[in-house]
Amino acid sequence: MAEAGIDYAAVFRALPGMVALLTPDLRYADVSDEFLRGSGRTREHLVGRYLFDVFPDNPDDSAASGTRNLGASLRRVLATGEPDTMALQRYDVESVDSPGEWEERYWSPVNAPVLDADGRVVLLVHRVEEVTALIKARSGPKDSRARVLEAELYTRARELQAVNERLREAHAREREVALALQDVMLPAPGPVGHHRAAVRYRPAVGSLNVCGDWYDLVDLPGDRIGVSVGDVVGHGLQAAGVMGLLRSALSAASRVADGPAQALEVLGLYARSVEGAENTTAVETCIDWDTHTITYSSAGHLPPALLHRDGTVDFLDEATDPPLGARPEHVPRPQASLTFSEGDTLVLYTDGLIERRGEDIDTGLARLAESLGRHRTADPEPLADSLLLELLPAGGTTDDTALVIVRL
Repeated sequence: MAEAGIDYAAVFRALPGMVALLTPDLRYADVSDEFLRGSGRTREHLVGRYLFDVFPDNPDDSAASGTRNLGASLRRVLATGEPDTMALQRYDVESVDSPGEWEERYWSPVNAPVLDADGRVVLLVHRVEEVTALIKARSGPKDSRARVLEAELYTRARELQAVNERLREAHAREREVALALQDVMLPAPGPVGHHRAAVRYRPAVGSLNVCGDWYDLVDLPGDRIGVSVGDVVGHGLQAAGVMGLLRSALSAASRVADGPAQALEVLGLYARSVEGAENTTAVETCIDWDTHTITYSSAGHLPPALLHRDGTVDFLDEATDPPLGARPEHVPRPQASLTFSEGDTLVLYTDGLIERRGEDIDTGLARLAESLGRHRTADPEPLADSLLLELLPAGGTTDDTALVIVRL
């Protein structure tokens, strides 16, 4: 019994399918009870014996290729340490009760490695799906070529299913790595003077459309801060890498540029040299508490929202230009400013917060304004939670969401 109290040998033998464990020299180490039933052999016939001594090719069939194909698949698994799904095989089996008589059989095998701690293949899992009855039942009076074609169609469907499963597993691993990278590159912000701020990042659910969004808050000389959000086209690890480059570049540019427009101009020039950065959207704002002004510029991004104390909302949409890299030539970007009152709230966000498929963008903006108005007295942290709860669908969205809220 294992430490967890599970008899894994008994579990293996009770598997509801034809499964065998093979040693690297292709001898049977163990077989499931269903493998015994399906193959018509006893455990004594199999365990310890060489695979192709038990199941050789039919000597009366000069075209038989089962041992050659299966052997090649098993050697691929041994060499690569990766699973291998085989095409449907006609693999005739000698009758136990009538030696010399061969039964027409169709098997669909999958072979997978069992690795030790050093990554060496120590066992092979050989799973066989017996489809003989299905092939014969569908064959009827068809000639042998029609039967083979039908069998091949079945095989291709199984191969596609196996490929899709591998892709899902690969996507899941990439998603985990990309999210971990995103978490490192988007930490909680440090203090922004004596001002209150909240940030949130929510990844897309059930999708690889993650890790293209970013936010940033930068302390500037005087009682000023720079606040930005952006959205890289693409998803997964590539988008996360591009996001990190652009976020760092804009953070540096905003510290030395003469305003948000110039910072985005610098970022746009840099983006031309970064593969995957084209058509990124971003908005940069500069909040100045000494003059009570917000200066901003947008590269194709959704407009920030300014929530006033009376619950009204203004969208900062007077300085919008195309996304990064959308123009072949360099053109100065627009910039605009407006005043704010103490107690107002600035909200920057990415499209996952408001955009919904088949819905006009103005509907999403109106929904945001209405939610902001109802929570106008909330501090940034609870306001951020309320917006996500009310505006994101219960099951999540197919795009990730970044959100920054600053109390002015």
